[in-house]
Amino acid sequence: MPAEVSRREARRQAVILLYQRDVTGLPVPELVENALRAGEHADDPFTRSLVDGVDADRAMIDDRITAAATGWTVDRMAPLERNILRVAVWEISTGNVPVPVAIDEAVEMAKKWCAAEAPSFVNGVLGRVAREPTGEAA
Repeated sequence: MPAEVSRREARRQAVILLYQRDVTGLPVPELVENALRAGEHADDPFTRSLVDGVDADRAMIDDRITAAATGWTVDRMAPLERNILRVAVWEISTGNVPVPVAIDEAVEMAKKWCAAEAPSFVNGVLGRVAREPTGEAA
């Protein structure tokens, strides 16, 4: 039975799995098995719901990110930033967490793992996404 982890840890793990998929091209189940062998909690139900949700809605998520990221497309973004944004946009889109929580969690991950300008970029993109709930460009 999977160990339950905090939602913050589940988000972190989901971003890592999605990042690894982008970089390696390996399927998510294989990445989960690798993470489990490494002692990660990749089989946590919330982690899997985030990964599966992003996978299922990836085209919509990427469209929303591109529309909100003035002058950028998802393909031009660094893989880690792209997947931090994907997880947050999926959470914003589902309404399962308050929008400020999704944005704060994403910005904190960007502060920890990305370049110095990433947190403000992530915050700006997610702020615009949050103001456009239909996904239409402003």
